[in-house]
Amino acid sequence: MNKKERASFILKFLNKIYPETPIPLKHNNNYELLISVLLSAQCTDERVNKVTPELFKKANNAFVMKDLQVDEIYKIIRPCGLAPKKSKAIQKLSSILSDEFGGNVPESFEELERLPGVGHKTASVVMSQGFGHPAFPVDTHIHRLAQRWGLTKGNNVKQTEDDLKKLFPKNSWNKLHLQIIFYGREYCSARNCYGLSCKICTTCFPNRKKAIYTKKT
Repeated sequence: MNKKERASFILKFLNKIYPETPIPLKHNNNYELLISVLLSAQCTDERVNKVTPELFKKANNAFVMKDLQVDEIYKIIRPCGLAPKKSKAIQKLSSILSDEFGGNVPESFEELERLPGVGHKTASVVMSQGFGHPAFPVDTHIHRLAQRWGLTKGNNVKQTEDDLKKLFPKNSWNKLHLQIIFYGREYCSARNCYGLSCKICTTCFPNRKKAIYTKKT
């Protein structure tokens, strides 16, 4: 298979086994989604979903959150990685949303990425899952799978995102990035397969003998 053939097979295969793609992070509005995605950095979705009910019970909008003390936020989100830094970012971005956006989450990459603690991947998730705009959020997990599947030779998530956007139809991006995450967790996780065992790896590279390890910058 060449790269385009691999991409075509992967898209059809993932559509078959994951026809529905529920958003893993529990939320009731775009503000809660933004905070949940911010918390998910270096933290599992499962853990985020355990801490956010208490956090959102105290504050599920920017106006209330900005008035919480950073220490109060920290005590709730402490189980998540980088909690001290995230606590400050949540309080600060809530102040910005309140002061500059009427409490609303902005609907643009530029404005989202200006917010403390919000990088391109977080902005992409909010744009795709919150607003429905075509985006292809790429984290380290998707970066790893794209390399195993021969879809990119990128050394960083930005280059991998660019490569995947060129390979897959724009109308598939929002669903596909979740399908890849689901598949990776179930069949092609970081500590198994290594490009040698799962259905996608063995179909795309039936003669592969050597394990594939993620290239990083």
